[in-house]
Amino acid sequence: MTGARQGSLLDLEDAPRLSSLQALRRTELSAGAWVDVLPGWLLGADQLYEVLSTEVPWKAERRQMYEQTVVVPRLLKFYDEQEPLPHPVLVGARDQLDKHYRGELGEPFRTAGLCFYRDGRDSVAWHGDAIGRGATQDTMVAILSVGAPRGLHLRPAGGATALRLALGHGDLVVMGGSCQRTWEHCVPKTARPVGGRISIQFRPRGVR
Repeated sequence: MTGARQGSLLDLEDAPRLSSLQALRRTELSAGAWVDVLPGWLLGADQLYEVLSTEVPWKAERRQMYEQTVVVPRLLKFYDEQEPLPHPVLVGARDQLDKHYRGELGEPFRTAGLCFYRDGRDSVAWHGDAIGRGATQDTMVAILSVGAPRGLHLRPAGGATALRLALGHGDLVVMGGSCQRTWEHCVPKTARPVGGRISIQFRPRGVR
C-alpha cells in the first residue's frame, strides 16, 4: 500500500503543468519586431514529449522544390481551431497565452501547428510565418518546446543571424510585432548528437 501511494505521488509531480507567465522577458528587435522568452514554462515537459511523440498522428510531407519533390525534414501535424488538441495541458497553455496577450494581440490564439524534429538531421529553413495575414499585419506566434533543446535562430530578413536561442524542456518563445514579415527564423541542422524535440506553435486565425 505504501509503495503504491508513493508511486501515485511521483506521477502527479511529473505530470505536465504550467507555471506563471509573469517571468517573460522581452527583447526588442528592429523594425517593430520583438521576442518574449520564458525558460521552463511547462513543468513535466518530458512526459508531454513522450505522449506527443507516440500519440500524435504525425505526417511526413513532400513539397515541390524547384524541379523536384523533396521530403520535408521533420514530421508535422496541424490542429485547426475545430480540432481538439492532443493533451489538456496544451488547452491550458493556449488559454494562458490568450489571457496574457489579450490587450496586445487583440484576438485569441486559434490553431496549433506541431513539428517533430527527430534528430539533428531534421530542420526548417529560414522563413517567416507570412502565409495569410502575417505577410501584411503585426501578429504573434507562440512556440512551446518539449524534448531535447534545439537552436532557434533569428535574423533580419535576408541579413545575418542576430539571435540564437536553445529551446526545449518546456521553454516558451513568443515572436510578436512585425517579426513574421521583417525577421526570419530557422531551426538549423546539427551534426551534434541530439534527442528529439517537438515544437507547438500557437497562432491566431489566418496566420501560417
